[in-house]
Amino acid sequence: MSESENKDIEYYKKALEEERYKNVLLSSKLAGAVAEVNAKEAQIKRIKNNPMWKASKPLRSCMHFVIRQKDRIKNQGGLKGMARKLSSKKVELRARKQHGTLSFPNEEQAKKQSERVFDKDVTFSILVPLYNTPLNFLDDMIKSVINQTYQKWELCLADGSDDKHSEVGARCQEYVSQDSRIKYMKLEKNLGISGNTNECVKMATGNYIALFDHDDVIHPSVLYYYMEAICDKDADYIYCDECTFHGNSIDNMITLHFKPDYSPDNLIANNYICHFSVFSRELLMRMAAAEGIGPDGDPILFRSQFDGSQDHDMILRLTSMANHVVHIPRLLYYWRSHKGSVAADINAKSYAIDAAKGAVADHLRRIGYNHFEIESTRAFETIFRIKYPIIKDEKISIIIANKDHIDDLKRCITSILEMSTYSNYEIIIAENNSTDPKTFAYYKQLENYDNIKVVTYKDKFNYSKVNNFAASFATGEYILLLNNDTQVITVNWMEELLMYAARKDVGAVGAKLYYPDYTIQHAGIVLGLGAHRTAGHSHYKVNKENLGYMGRLCYAQDVSAVTGACLLVKKSLWDEVGGLDEEFAVALNDVDFCLKLRQKGYWNIWTPFAELFHFESNSRGSDLDGESAKRYQAECDKFRERYGKIIDDGDPFYNVNFSLDRSDYTLKDNAIKI
Repeated sequence: MSESENKDIEYYKKALEEERYKNVLLSSKLAGAVAEVNAKEAQIKRIKNNPMWKASKPLRSCMHFVIRQKDRIKNQGGLKGMARKLSSKKVELRARKQHGTLSFPNEEQAKKQSERVFDKDVTFSILVPLYNTPLNFLDDMIKSVINQTYQKWELCLADGSDDKHSEVGARCQEYVSQDSRIKYMKLEKNLGISGNTNECVKMATGNYIALFDHDDVIHPSVLYYYMEAICDKDADYIYCDECTFHGNSIDNMITLHFKPDYSPDNLIANNYICHFSVFSRELLMRMAAAEGIGPDGDPILFRSQFDGSQDHDMILRLTSMANHVVHIPRLLYYWRSHKGSVAADINAKSYAIDAAKGAVADHLRRIGYNHFEIESTRAFETIFRIKYPIIKDEKISIIIANKDHIDDLKRCITSILEMSTYSNYEIIIAENNSTDPKTFAYYKQLENYDNIKVVTYKDKFNYSKVNNFAASFATGEYILLLNNDTQVITVNWMEELLMYAARKDVGAVGAKLYYPDYTIQHAGIVLGLGAHRTAGHSHYKVNKENLGYMGRLCYAQDVSAVTGACLLVKKSLWDEVGGLDEEFAVALNDVDFCLKLRQKGYWNIWTPFAELFHFESNSRGSDLDGESAKRYQAECDKFRERYGKIIDDGDPFYNVNFSLDRSDYTLKDNAIKI
């Protein structure tokens, strides 16, 4: 055996021993924690079995009620906070009304829309698979098509109803006799939702295909707005915002879903697009050519093996091949909630959960991933956590800027060393004008670690310059910016960030950060949010257990930017965009960095599965007073000068119907005007 081979064996033996030691250490800590929990539980059990404890139950109940009310008032910002929340609720109620029948065009507006001549000649084929449809639902659905202000459409009805529901066919024939644009076909047997919809495809002659459920309703202007997207943006796949409603009126809204623009990572985790999906026939045929035409020579739109989640499968396949996916930020689809519908309860169709996982798995394999895992999240059974494999054990260079605040730095470094399961990393501390002797004494202690080094930047503080300087010493394939006032919570935090940052199409990846009280400090950055109308953190100060708007705190998703307090990016991309812009000395340099990546075509991603505490502003103080406030305002002005149009156009991952004055996805007090 050669000397080189012997060295390799010794190296791997040493590495294996280190990993074994780390596992033993973690196991020991886990065992200690379990023992402590068991001891506490035994103590609580003894207390609860005490006769005096049992006798005092009525008094404790009264006391706890008073405490809960007090805490409720405190958590809502006192009486003033409660008043603000009540005011917000009133705004929300007004906004909800504006998106219902009040948003329908009046006679004059409808006439203007119907008379408009577009540059393109488009006929929409609206596909509706029928199955034992209640007649009142059928009437509402068909009338909402007939009442469209854009009139070049055909309605293709494929009826798989059983013999006990012959009234469905009879009612459809009445509409067919009144309007030649309505086509009806009675199927010999029910083929399921996928098979019935595929039969609709055979009836369609339009150059755009629209998918419509038999018990839902569409806005009278939806085809008009879709025509605008086709003509103005060359859209080949279009969707809109939607709501669920109950009863006989769409104004009886339950849940309003205002969606982001096309976000592929959101879509993998959650079928947020759903309704009202419309796509070009050319796109459908391109997909068919890639997958293979069906046995009867027609394209396979829905695949029966994914019945229950056939929409998610179809949307993943089509959008991944589309040239221009366009989102219309208007509530134009009304999804009826009734007994047995998925809108009412996903468990009404439990097979939909397995079908959704299958559709996502098929998509991931199709785009080149293997050995991934798909788990349902606490938000919803069909909102998923995806665990991607980490193919290469590449080095991560963790850069931490520091000036004194030795307690913060110790807590941060200790948490990395003790909590991290990923081992191939180095820590580069960028020392910047510390004066406390304890700081340098701690630096001396860190010399015992081969993977930690301190580099000194002597000029005055400039966050961008300090980090750029430190990055020049990095030997890793990845740069991880980390504030010194953070503390690791999730042991596999680096793996959770790396599984996304390793992708060829991804720029920056950010983590979920909490304040010490477990309220959220960072869950992705929204452009234009906040008083300065530059950028702000979504779900700010929301409790850790909150699911977020439509479950958005529970899955990895595309965002415009993530905070530099914990940001992972390939070193090659860091170099490609020139690191942090040194004109932004303290604020907004991370947002600017992310936007530069976005402009080069990369996706920035936030994941809730990498969690850290962030003791924000402990190191450098607040931006609210004196010179700091002036400096912050100047950097905001510079940022708006550079990105004013992007901000004014609206953050693509934050619906324009949401208020920019709040971070909790509160609706604006006015809907988008017709």
